[in-house]
Amino acid sequence: MQPKELELIARQVRLRDLQAVYEAGAGHIGGEMSVIDLLTALYFRTLRVWPDQPKHPDRDRFVLSKGHTACALYVVLAKRGFFPEEEVATFLKPHSRLNGHPNCNKVPGVETNTGPLGHGLPVAVGMAKAAKLSGASYHTYVITGDGEMQEGSNWEAIMAAAQFGLDNLTLIIDHNRFQQGAALSDTNNIAPLRPKLEAFGWDVSEINGNAMAEVVPALEHRGSKPHCIVAHTNKGHGISFMQDTVDWHHKVPNKQQYEIAVKELSEAL
Repeated sequence: MQPKELELIARQVRLRDLQAVYEAGAGHIGGEMSVIDLLTALYFRTLRVWPDQPKHPDRDRFVLSKGHTACALYVVLAKRGFFPEEEVATFLKPHSRLNGHPNCNKVPGVETNTGPLGHGLPVAVGMAKAAKLSGASYHTYVITGDGEMQEGSNWEAIMAAAQFGLDNLTLIIDHNRFQQGAALSDTNNIAPLRPKLEAFGWDVSEINGNAMAEVVPALEHRGSKPHCIVAHTNKGHGISFMQDTVDWHHKVPNKQQYEIAVKELSEAL
């Protein structure tokens, strides 16, 4: 798919994600809106996957380390054909397999359970190293939050990836500048990220993570080192009153806010 087609799908995903969070009465909508363009480009263009064979041995691996944005992943997986789109309506309901964090034992297309921050990248390094050891051709991608990059386990994994020469690994940092309760700059500001990753021996691309024309080529980059994409995004992207507002890390719109958001997202379709 071309960027324009991907942009349309991303807008559809945003609208469905908003509806699911509103109906469930819970969710991490701000970070979901910021990461949706990245997820859409991955699943509808970049990843080599077979929705009817979610455990195909040649599939590319994807880890959503910022697992609290699971609803966005569920909407994308359903739209891609991993399970019926109607099932998104069960998000967070009793006995639903669509929980607040992804579960690989329940949801087709989920590679590993995530939620505790700082775990996804180390797991992805293991997946990439396993491919090197076995001679497998799959590529491993992982998305972390920028606040999550404060976790020391990530930097241990970054060192290991460079040491092992994991050119089959792509780390995408959703750099929306906010974490739960505060701006990144007010907690433990790890920006700028690019020079830090480069100092650890990685190739680094710095892009607008909400612009498909920049997302697509960055995801398709291949070099001789592990690759990090610092994706500058907007928390709550696409919804005026949510954008770049820390309150919307974990918050549900009321009826009036929901109607405004639906109108804004629908007009963009």
